[in-house]
Amino acid sequence: MKAKRLYKSVADDLLKVIDSGRYEPGDRLPAERDLAVEYNVSRPTMREAVIALEIAGRVEVRKGSGVYVTEKPEADTKSLDMDVGPFELTEARMLIEGEAAGLAATMITKDELEELSNILEMMKRENEAEVNGELADKEFHMLIARATRNSAIETIIEDLWNLREKSELTKTMYKTVRLEGVKPRIDEHLAIFDALEANDPALARAAMRSHLSRVIDTMFKATEIEAVEEVKRRMSKDRQRYSKLMNTG
Repeated sequence: MKAKRLYKSVADDLLKVIDSGRYEPGDRLPAERDLAVEYNVSRPTMREAVIALEIAGRVEVRKGSGVYVTEKPEADTKSLDMDVGPFELTEARMLIEGEAAGLAATMITKDELEELSNILEMMKRENEAEVNGELADKEFHMLIARATRNSAIETIIEDLWNLREKSELTKTMYKTVRLEGVKPRIDEHLAIFDALEANDPALARAAMRSHLSRVIDTMFKATEIEAVEEVKRRMSKDRQRYSKLMNTG
């Protein structure tokens, strides 16, 4: 039996709490950090749950303010089950594409390196032209997948990209990221290219993992819900509490 996605379990439970009347329309939900502690999940998982509720029309996310309960729609038209979440998806890409880059470094040809260099130039042009998408980015990663000479690896990586493009939850996340002005990083892709050109598997693996790890961090920062000032205030309060505990130990 297919395992229930963690973000959906959290979203379903939070929706039951909302429908119980604990929170009225217009009420602000507890801070993401507090909800993550309450549900014993990571903040990325909690953010995926909140985005699922937003897509379903049950909450409104106000950047820099918080998450607010909305009026219940007359008919529930959207399921909270929206394929794999963007953080899990990118984590899977980091693991699989990291190994693929390592293998590709031992197999890639001069012609493929030249094509990869051309794709990098295309990526630069897309960034400059404010293209709403990452066509060159996908081509870059798929060429590396093909360079492994392993059709199973290529199929898996292509499936992950297709899942990213069809998942409403992931598309909503990336749309928010793009609205924040985030674009594919040329320097990170160039580091991957240099490692492949040097036929260095360890360096290629590390460069790909570093790139996709940074993508996860960027998604998290670009979709931050709470105001920075509120986060700083909460962190300061936590530090004071920990300091008191240390002094009384």
